[in-house]
Amino acid sequence: MIDTNLIKANSKDISERLKLRNYSFDEDLFANLEAQRKKYQTETEDLQAKRNTLSKEYGLLKKEGKDDTALSKNIESIKIDLDTCSNKLNEIQSSLKEFLLDVPNLPDDSVPSGVDEGSNKKIREHGEPAILKGKDHLEITSMIDTESANLLAGSRFAVLRGEIAKLQRALIAFMLDKAAEHGYTEYYLPMIANTESLTATGQLPKFSDDLFQLTDDYFLIPTAEVPLTNLYRDQILNLNQLPQKLTAHTSCFRSEAGSYGKDTKGLIRQHQFEKVELVQICHPDKSFEALENLTSDAETILKELNLPYQVVELCSGDLGFSAAKTYDLEVWIPSQETFREISSCSNCTEFQSRRAKIRFKEDGVSKYVHTLNGSALAAGRALIAVIENNYDQKGAINIPQALQDYTKCSSIKV
Repeated sequence: MIDTNLIKANSKDISERLKLRNYSFDEDLFANLEAQRKKYQTETEDLQAKRNTLSKEYGLLKKEGKDDTALSKNIESIKIDLDTCSNKLNEIQSSLKEFLLDVPNLPDDSVPSGVDEGSNKKIREHGEPAILKGKDHLEITSMIDTESANLLAGSRFAVLRGEIAKLQRALIAFMLDKAAEHGYTEYYLPMIANTESLTATGQLPKFSDDLFQLTDDYFLIPTAEVPLTNLYRDQILNLNQLPQKLTAHTSCFRSEAGSYGKDTKGLIRQHQFEKVELVQICHPDKSFEALENLTSDAETILKELNLPYQVVELCSGDLGFSAAKTYDLEVWIPSQETFREISSCSNCTEFQSRRAKIRFKEDGVSKYVHTLNGSALAAGRALIAVIENNYDQKGAINIPQALQDYTKCSSIKV
């Protein structure tokens, strides 16, 4: 959530910066809501003060055994006005909050301007694809079974069997071990989140259609970013507690609303997928340095798996809702003859911490932390990349050296 004081100080500048994100900020609506909030808050406070003064006066009279009917009626009249005014204030505050929850984070000044992904900027690349055009992972192995998954649950699910299931488990274990080497503390988390948690990290109310809702207040998590960040919700940390570096492997669940017809084949875009997430909670002065480090931590996994990839800086129009700056890691997928996103590393600045009320104390003053997150990595897409980039065209998948201690083999016959 954007600081309302920042908006009030210069709503035109905020509006212009949000236009870079293809978001139209309604300055007039904000100004009207804020004016009404201020009006009814002032009136409520004035009525509260008047009621308290008169109630105190009436109490003193009662102690003396006296009564003042006119004063009593005046107090009752003020209480009625106060209830009306207070209810109106609550309505306005609710409308203002709803308005603000729809507004995305401001892009950092360093983010390249652009309307869509066509303006994203390639920062660097690593490795050369050994296979420029190859078989699809579903053609390579029958141990990825989408037909059985369709019978069990429906489209966009998969059943992994035998050595391929073990290979995915090996990838996840490897990713968690690399995260530990980089100083991240591992967590095991609930894979169900409540409304407050999802609102804090920006999934609600904006992206309710992309969530699997279980009950009025419970949803399957779309990413471990949600529970990891919310571990510190409503807390004030000491300066020496920063930074916090957290990681977790979870299943993730997304309805993929609006993506019908896209990547329906194979493991690229699933309703349920495995992911290892990295989250950092840090001092505002360190967050952009932390973003570079977090991105590097995710890159290390791709390097050690010997997978060709590139790092892309997202332009303003392609940023995620909560992000101020994002780097995407894109891995080479031979069957598609292109690089595909396998990790998105973002600095959300204080956007999430304002929603979640995560603060720290510095020189006796409470300030909002900055939050960062990134995948390290999406296991399903990593599995695709390992299979397709290491298929020997003769019926075997060669296992990257980094995974062989986990798989206990150097190749898988398919």
